[in-house]
Amino acid sequence: MLVYPSGIDLSSRTLQHLAGLLAGHRRRIGSRWRRLNCGRQALLVLAHLRCGDTYARLAAGFRVGIATVYRYIREAVDLMAARAPTLEQAMTAVRKKAYVILDGTVLPIDRIAADQPYYSGKKKHHGMNVQVLADPAGRLIWASDALPGAVHDLTAARTHGIPAALTSEDIKCCADKAYQGAGPAVRVPFRGKDLRGWRRRHNRDHAKIRSLGERAMATLKCWRLLRKLRCSTIRITAVVRAVLTLELAT
Repeated sequence: MLVYPSGIDLSSRTLQHLAGLLAGHRRRIGSRWRRLNCGRQALLVLAHLRCGDTYARLAAGFRVGIATVYRYIREAVDLMAARAPTLEQAMTAVRKKAYVILDGTVLPIDRIAADQPYYSGKKKHHGMNVQVLADPAGRLIWASDALPGAVHDLTAARTHGIPAALTSEDIKCCADKAYQGAGPAVRVPFRGKDLRGWRRRHNRDHAKIRSLGERAMATLKCWRLLRKLRCSTIRITAVVRAVLTLELAT
């Protein structure tokens, strides 16, 4: 097996943050000696999340077994996922914001045609639906649990209680046409192609505001593992939450 050095487009601050979480976790559980110290385990986990490196490649590069790689990654992901903000905590954080941006994405997964609940008719591929809230500058604030890709964005938002939370906290929100009927707190553009006058100007101004939400989606998908998930669908929520925790921490 040939091994070569590589790079990860993350700061040392991210590595130190994760290594600190792992060190505290090992002390709490009274962990015995391990093949990799906290810093090396953190580097392994970041290589998996950011670069999408497989267990086999990581095992060869870090000179440990594939089962060890699996345990290290699962331990770190669960640890970070538990620290991700809840929707209630996110609402508290955005009360002083002028507004938030709501958007949804379908993260591609490795499934066959028979897995119909995971097939997104909009994206034309199998995936998991994740709803995201961003601040006016397009920075990530919160990410939802992952639902099957066949679930519509509006249904997903209602399932997670997003419109109700925004309304109860009197927080203004901008979203695309998929969220028509979400409630008074969620502002969407007018439907139709031949709009004129103030409706056309409204849609143009709304698009300028909402386009910043694409920055949050781009930030999420910079983690290459999320571009093609091959893990169990029940683990995707934890992975998304772990990524969110790292983004908010750094």
